Amino acid sequence: TNMNAAHLKEQIERMQNAIDSDPSLAVGTAKELAETVCRTILSERGQTVEGTLKISELTKKVVSEMGLVPNSIQDSAKGSDVIKKILGNLGTITQGLAELRNLYGTGHGKHGSAQPIKPRHARLAVGAAATFSNFLWETHEEQKQNR
Repeated sequence: TNMNAAHLKEQIERMQNAIDSDPSLAVGTAKELAETVCRTILSERGQTVEGTLKISELTKKVVSEMGLVPNSIQDSAKGSDVIKKILGNLGTITQGLAELRNLYGTGHGKHGSAQPIKPRHARLAVGAAATFSNFLWETHEEQKQNR
């Protein structure tokens, strides 16, 4: 996928529009978006990514490549402990998206009697994926300009 700011915005809107009408699709798309952003950033930075990499590993790799790993923040920076905590949670977010998708999202065969996911849960997944993806993409673009 050719990712840019406009494409990212479009994907997020598509995901948000599916929340009420097709929450499972929204959850599946949320995980895919986070994965696409990670893969695109790594690719643009000349990093090869094996096709089988789990989203949690992908997230670790991109966060490390971008210098966003919590220990890369100077302790003297205001609120560095809070920023470290939030950055540490990025990996947890994508892992959660993957697990939720496996349970409820599109892209995996479901048991016939599986309960559909509620729109409010899909909204949570979509919001998390959008925040994660936007933050990484904006940081990536900013770092490109400063290189």
